Amino acid sequence: MQEETKQCQNCKNAFTIDATDFAFYDKIKVPPPTWCPECRMRRRFTFYNLNRIFKRRENLTGGKILSTFSDFFRGKVYEVSYWWSDNWDPMEYGREYDFTKPFFAQLESLMLEVPLPSRSIVNLIDSDYSANATGLKNCYMLFNAQRDENCLYSISIMDSKECADSHLLFSSELCYDCFMVGDSYKTLYSSNCFNCQEVYFSKDLRNCNRCFGCVGLRNKKFCIFNEQFSQEGYEEKIKEFNLGSFSGVENIRKKIEELAPRIPRRFMNGTKNENVSGDYINSSKNVKHSFIIADSENIKYSYNLASGGSKDSYDHNSFGNNTELVYESSQVGNNSARIKFCFLCFNNNSDLEYCTNCMSASNLFACVGLRNKQHCILNKQYTKEEYNELVPKIKKHMDEMPYIDRKGRVYKYGEFFPIEFSPYAYNKTVAQEYYPLDSVTAEKEGYAWSDEEKRDYEITKRVSDLPDDIHDVDESILTEVIECEHRGTCREQCTKAFKIVPRELQFYKQMNIPLPRICFNCRHARRLLQRNNPKLYLRQCQCAGEKSHNQIYTNTATHAHGTTPCPTEFETSYAPDRQEIVYCESCYQQEVV
Repeated sequence: MQEETKQCQNCKNAFTIDATDFAFYDKIKVPPPTWCPECRMRRRFTFYNLNRIFKRRENLTGGKILSTFSDFFRGKVYEVSYWWSDNWDPMEYGREYDFTKPFFAQLESLMLEVPLPSRSIVNLIDSDYSANATGLKNCYMLFNAQRDENCLYSISIMDSKECADSHLLFSSELCYDCFMVGDSYKTLYSSNCFNCQEVYFSKDLRNCNRCFGCVGLRNKKFCIFNEQFSQEGYEEKIKEFNLGSFSGVENIRKKIEELAPRIPRRFMNGTKNENVSGDYINSSKNVKHSFIIADSENIKYSYNLASGGSKDSYDHNSFGNNTELVYESSQVGNNSARIKFCFLCFNNNSDLEYCTNCMSASNLFACVGLRNKQHCILNKQYTKEEYNELVPKIKKHMDEMPYIDRKGRVYKYGEFFPIEFSPYAYNKTVAQEYYPLDSVTAEKEGYAWSDEEKRDYEITKRVSDLPDDIHDVDESILTEVIECEHRGTCREQCTKAFKIVPRELQFYKQMNIPLPRICFNCRHARRLLQRNNPKLYLRQCQCAGEKSHNQIYTNTATHAHGTTPCPTEFETSYAPDRQEIVYCESCYQQEVV
C-alpha cells in the first residue's frame, strides 16, 4: 500500500502510515494502528513503572513487602521468591473464552485474579531495594539495571561498578551524577560523555582525559572550560575548585550551564549509525523515530532498547537484548521473538499476544503469569490444533464486539491494552516524566491518579543545617532523617525527606562529593533535564556561515556552504524554542571533531 493519512482516535491529530509501515504490519499480520505514534508510546508508558518502589500488602500472607505495585493496584501480588516457586499454579485460574463478552473485559478479569510478582528481579545479591534488575551485587536503589556491582541510586545502568546517582550509564566505574555516559572512569557531574577518564562537569566529550567543565571536545587532555592547559597548569588550576563543598559544586554547575549553550550541538546524539532518526542511538542501522537504542536494526517508533540486539520491531519500549518482530509491547526482551501487545514478558518467549508476566513460553494468547507453557488461552491449556483454530475466532470476535473504554476509545484486535488496565497510576509511570499532567487533567484524559502516600517519619535535620563540606560530615549523619530542599512543592514525586545509608556515605567520602540536598526522586528529575524528549522537529542547521545564526559561536573552520547559511534540514529532538545551537552532521564535524 501507499502512504495513508489517518486521524488518531485518541488525540484526534493526523498521522501518516507509509508504505514500509504497511509492509511491516502485513508481515506480522496485524491491522494498521488507529493511534498516532506519540499516543501509542504514551499509552505504553502508562504500563511502565521505571523507578518507583513501594511497601504494600502481600496477598498471600497479608504482610508488608517491597513491590513495584503499590496498594493502588486492585490485583494480587506475591512476594517474588514465592511467585517463582512451584507452590502455586497460575493455570488454576484458566477459563473458557466467552463469546458473549468483549475480549478485553475477560482479559482484565484474569489480570486481576492471577497474582503478579512483587518485583521483576533475577539473581540479586544484597540488592533488595532494587527492581527491574538482573545480576546485581551489593547495590541499593537500582532500577532497570543489569550486571552492576556496588552501585547506588541509579536508573538504566549496565555493567558498571562503584557508581551512584546516574541515569543511562554503561560499562563505567567510579562515576557520579551522570547522564548518558559510557566506557568511562571517574567521570562526575557529566552528560553524553564516552571513553573518558577523570572528567568533571562536562558535556558531549569523546576520548577525553582529565578535562573539567568542557563541552564538545574530542581526544583532549588537560582542558578547563574548553581552554587548553599543560599538565602542570591543569593540576595547579584544579586545586582552586573545592569539589567537596556543596556551594562550590553548585557554582561550577552554573558556570557550565552558561558555557554549554555557546557550543554547537550535533542534531542528534549517537555514533556508528546508518540511516537513523531519533536520539541517543548508537551502532544501529535503519532505526527511525526511536530513542535510546543500541546495536539494533530495522526499528521504528521504539524507546530504550539499550540492551541491544533488537531488530525488525515497531513500537517496542524497554529491554530488548536479542529480540525480533516485537510490536506494541513494553518491557519485553531477552531472547524473544514474535511478541505482540505484551508487557513484562521476557526470557525465551515466542509467539505471544496480549500477555503479561509470561516467561519462557510460546504460543500464548491473553495469558497472565505463565511459565514454560505453550498453546494456552486465558491460562487454559489447549492442544496445538485447538489453539490454532480458536485464536482466529477470538480475533474476529474482538472486531465484532470491541471493548470501549470510559472515554469512548474503541479497542479492537491490534490495539495495546486499554489505558485503564494499567496496574499503575499515571503519575507513578514513565508517562509522567515525558508527558507531565496534574490530577485534574489526568482524570479528564482517562488516566488513573494516585495521591502521595503518607510517610511515617519525622525530619531530624534541615537542609540548612547540613555541613557544606563532606570533610565535616561524620557517621552521625546516618541516624538523621534529612529534609529534601524541595519540601514536596515540586512535581517530581518528592519524598520530602531522605536518609544517607552507610555505603553511600563511604562513597561520598571516597570520591570527595558533598551531601545531596534533595531526595532520590528529585535528583533523578534534575538529571532528566539533560535528556531530550522523544519527539522530533524538522529544523534547519543553525550555522550561518562564519558564525552561528545567533552570532554567539564563531566557526573555527570554513564549511562547504561558505559564508552563506547552511541549507541542510534534519529531524532533531532539540525543540525550536530551546537555546542550544544545533548544527547538521557536516557543520558539526567541521567544528567539533
